[in-house]
Amino acid sequence: MSERKGLVFVSIAAVLFSVGGLGVKLIPWKGLSISCFRSLLAVVVLLLFAKAIHHPLRLTRGVVIGAVAVCCNSVFFTIATKLTTAANAILLEFTSPIFVILFLWLVFHETPRRPDIVACVFVFAGIGCFVLDGLGQGNLLGNLLAVFAGMGYAWVFLMNRLPGGDALFSTILGQCFSIAIGLPSLVTETDFSPPTLFWAVVMGVLQLGLAYVFLTTGLRSAPPVPASLVAGIEPVLNPILVALVVGETLSGWSVLGGVVVFTTVMVYNVIMARQPKEEGEPARS
Repeated sequence: MSERKGLVFVSIAAVLFSVGGLGVKLIPWKGLSISCFRSLLAVVVLLLFAKAIHHPLRLTRGVVIGAVAVCCNSVFFTIATKLTTAANAILLEFTSPIFVILFLWLVFHETPRRPDIVACVFVFAGIGCFVLDGLGQGNLLGNLLAVFAGMGYAWVFLMNRLPGGDALFSTILGQCFSIAIGLPSLVTETDFSPPTLFWAVVMGVLQLGLAYVFLTTGLRSAPPVPASLVAGIEPVLNPILVALVVGETLSGWSVLGGVVVFTTVMVYNVIMARQPKEEGEPARS
């Protein structure tokens, strides 16, 4: 698969992920309960996908590290969205491109390229426009958990770089961890009305399971930094959907932020597509 096709798959995953804020707001369960139920359905989808492509499931240190990252991202983000606004949660989660570059530098000793840094600056300038909508009004704990979710999400894009790494199996195992953590909360829930179950199924099958099918497939060929930037589509769509359905308001600053993020991602990928690889540059997974 080419890098461009891989990035298309990551973009589709980002669109599916963007339903997350809406689902969390519409399901009247605790954050851990939602995380558990959607992970349960996602594991079924991912296991069926692994079987369909004859993907071997092997347990390695890299797989376990990746699984912890997936679990942290899933659990922290769901709880954060319950505690603060959907816009705050998703935008703070998308500090992930900065963490991707930081971890590539600190762990893998890979010097960030100038386009990577410039693109991140513009992406976060766009996110800063959203922050002007009232970050200070969100719950402090929710905001902090969203940042931790961003750190976990950064490692999602680096799973294939880990020794013995396997993005698909890490995702499956990470969702199993989420099920174990959230199960005690889920069994205390009492509202299993049709609307609640409908959104819970949407969250598990589409927003998480199918989204990770596209993401793990795309990450086989998409470089981690461009992939994490393309995924910046999610923090634009997520609060827009919540605003339209739930009524969380968006100001002109949010619209401006969305334009900046989308434009930056498009320009960045055009530049990188035209930029020839330097001789001797290692292939990026």
